[in-house]
Amino acid sequence: MGDYSKALEFYDKSLKILEKSLPPDHPDLATSYNNIGNVYRNMGNYSKALEFYDKALKIDEKSLPLNHPDLATSYNNIGGVYDSMGNYSKALEFYGKSLKILEKSLSPNHPNLATSYNNIGNVYNNMGNYSKALEFYDKSLKIREKSLPPNHPNLASSYNNIGLAYDSMGNYSKALEFHEKSHKIKEKSLPPNHPDLATSYNNIGSVYGNTGNYSKALEFYEKDLEITKKSLPPNHPDLATSYNNIGMAYSEQGDYPKALSYLEKALAIRQKSLPPTHPLIETTIDNIDI
Repeated sequence: MGDYSKALEFYDKSLKILEKSLPPDHPDLATSYNNIGNVYRNMGNYSKALEFYDKALKIDEKSLPLNHPDLATSYNNIGGVYDSMGNYSKALEFYGKSLKILEKSLSPNHPNLATSYNNIGNVYNNMGNYSKALEFYDKSLKIREKSLPPNHPNLASSYNNIGLAYDSMGNYSKALEFHEKSHKIKEKSLPPNHPDLATSYNNIGSVYGNTGNYSKALEFYEKDLEITKKSLPPNHPDLATSYNNIGMAYSEQGDYPKALSYLEKALAIRQKSLPPTHPLIETTIDNIDI
């Protein structure tokens, strides 16, 4: 958490200097707003992230040509925040704007194009449209396999996301296959307490939970929680996901007091960190009521 507040302090100082010395529509100001937006997004403070991304976008739209890659980055950042906030139609709108620019300005196997396809796949996955999600994840994976080294984290991300889609479609053997491919890369390429490793443990746990193997699921969920508590701020939405998943696994095992303690932790974080209409809040309340 200290790292985030230090980053904000540094970027705020930098921004104050730039605001005094540059005209209000200077591209360097947009970069500064984007940097601050990124920190807030990583902290899970999506409304604040959106505020700064919007400031950056206003400058970029005035000062850059229509197909400039920085404009695509701005649209992409805003799309990502809307996705995290559960506003999927807005997320698709901004990711779509970003993709249009990238398709015009980049070569067909450029890694940034793969990221764009991947992000759109994420939104469809969150919307429950898994076949559409797989379509975009496959486009992304094809580019990444051609353009990246075999242990690149973005390749792990592709395998992970395809695993998620198969998990949601009920194809658990395929899901496990892709999650394990992803996990192998992450173990080689990331430090031991990296949040992406936690995500990997969580996703493998989810597959085991869906097959009814709750003790195995809990084993992976606990590994996820251990890293997540160390690496993220105490009210980060991803921490709520960890608590929620452990709670649901205990519930399935019939250990309701333990389940309730974890689900209540998840709800408290989600109510603090997400918009009041976010579908995950209602889901958590429903889980507690069961």
